Order: sequence, then structure tokens, then C-alpha cells
Amino acid sequence: MEQKNLQGELETLSERHTYIYERIQRDGYVRVPELSESLNVSDITIRRDLAYLEKRNLVERTHGGAVSIHRIYKEINYSLRSDVERENKDAIARYAASLINDGDTVFINGGSTTFHLFRYIDRKHVKIVTTNAGCLTQVINPDIELILAGGLYHHQSNAFYGGFTNDILHKVNANKAILGVHGISCHYGLTTPMHYAAETSRIMIDRTRGDVIVIADHRKIGAVSDYVTAPVERIDTLITDEFPDPDYVRDFQDLGIQVVQTRRM
Repeated sequence: MEQKNLQGELETLSERHTYIYERIQRDGYVRVPELSESLNVSDITIRRDLAYLEKRNLVERTHGGAVSIHRIYKEINYSLRSDVERENKDAIARYAASLINDGDTVFINGGSTTFHLFRYIDRKHVKIVTTNAGCLTQVINPDIELILAGGLYHHQSNAFYGGFTNDILHKVNANKAILGVHGISCHYGLTTPMHYAAETSRIMIDRTRGDVIVIADHRKIGAVSDYVTAPVERIDTLITDEFPDPDYVRDFQDLGIQVVQTRRM
């Protein structure tokens, strides 16, 4: 939602709806009982309010309340992203690497979180097919067969995209995919601000006959961008550091997704 449209939506809200929206923006999430007590209205009324705000794409409801929707309008340069939440990304990547087994063929896409993954892969006879240009300085295991799906290089992403890249991916059957995302939401799925990145990750998912694993630090949970890679139900595991709202974990689990929360080493 563009800023102008967002402002127009907010101007039409009632006083109670505005209070709820602003509280979610401030805290990242709200719970129904707390709002009910603060506003001196019933839980049913609050749930209706949250449903109304969700319908207008201002929040996303969870089991116990609602979480903020963070819009991502454009990609942040890779060099600026790589140092943000470095320790959390490293812990997430280390755990993801532990899920790779001897003999696996694994898709790994571009991104600042997947960048940390390559140096922790210590299994034997592993084939890695990736669009992440950063892998060349990170792979240290001589038992890895590394296939870089090259194509048009995007400096902003430090990754490869486009027709040549997709042609390579279409020739691979992986049994595992480990993917970074710009945003992940139960309602809006896996999203990115770049249509070509969405297409590449979608091909990886479609060509995977085993587990699809998403790795994302807490800033990506509840974030939404313009282009959908896949519905959230298409993934098997989500590895993150923490959730903005503990109740939101249940929403992912109810969809059959295993949620792993890591800790810094």
C-alpha cells in the first residue's frame, strides 16, 4: 500500500480503530484481552475491529490478536543488509545447515541470510545449486559440489536472476530448498519487492521434491511486499530468531509448518 493510500485509509478510521492501529504500530502486535480491557469493550467487539482492520490490509490477525503489517516497497542494497542482525542471521544459517544430510541436492537462493549458510555445510557428497554470488567466498567444504546458476548479475542483491539462471534451475531436481525471503506472512505468503527474484525462488520451490525451508530473522515475520513467491503453506519449516507475537507461532504451526527459533551463539 503506497503512503498516500495508507494515509487515506487512516483518515476514514473511527477513534477506536485508530487507537488499535496505532497501538499495533507501536508495539508490533496486540492481544484481544488487553485491548478489551483498555477500551472497556467485549472481546467479540475487539475481534470484529481487528477483522475490519485486516480487511483493509492494515493488520494481520493472529490467534490471540493481531500483528503489524510491514510493507517493503523496494529492495535494500545487499551491502547495507549484510551487517544488519548479523549474529541472528548467523545462528539461523548454522541451524539450517544442520538440516542438510549426506548426498543431498539443495537449492539456495540469494540473500544476506543465506550468505551465512554456505560455510556451515559440513556434510559429504552434497550438491548445492545457488543463485547467491556470495557463495564463492564462503564454501570451505571440499565435499560440496557447487553449481552457481549464473545469469544476469544484480549488484543490489549480489545474486543472479533472469532467463539463463532459470534455465539452469529447470534442469535440476533438488530434494531440499533453503530460501531467504524479504517477507513471510500466514495471510500473504512469501513475498519480495522484485518480480524476478520471486520467479527464481518459485522455480526452486517447484523443482524441490523434499522439504522447503525458509530462513528469516524476526524483521521479516509479518512483512509484506508486492510480488508473491509462494503461499506460506508451501513451506515445511521456518527458522527464525524470534516472533513479534508469540501467538503468531501457532498460526504457522496450524498450517503444518515446523517453527524453529534459534539463539545467538
